[in-house]
Amino acid sequence: MQRLFSMFPNGWPGRGLLLLRLVLGSVLMKQGLSGAHSATFLAVVAVHVAAALAGVFLAVGLWTPAAGVVVLAFEFWMAITAPADLQQQAVLGSVAAALAMLGPGAVSLDNLLFGRKRMHVRGASG
Repeated sequence: MQRLFSMFPNGWPGRGLLLLRLVLGSVLMKQGLSGAHSATFLAVVAVHVAAALAGVFLAVGLWTPAAGVVVLAFEFWMAITAPADLQQQAVLGSVAAALAMLGPGAVSLDNLLFGRKRMHVRGASG
């Protein structure tokens, strides 16, 4: 996972990525769960549940590139099958693609699990 990102930004850039992840994740969880609740076909329910789970993964910053790609595919599918709200789908898909490319930031489970590790080497005393 570390090879997918050049760094895990901290400070204001990291907070900005956290804000994007939290907003996108919460919108996807609401959109996915409400869509799953109103769907009649099992396949449609599964797609909406996958979108809600991807929202959870984005919100906590776990497997961010994969979750971003799943969200992008979901929003593309929504744009084709239910084009009533193309602007929202375009914005959500764009933010998901940006997060997939930029990474999760320092405040994420990806950073905790796969972030850069520091090694401290002590010199030999002698």
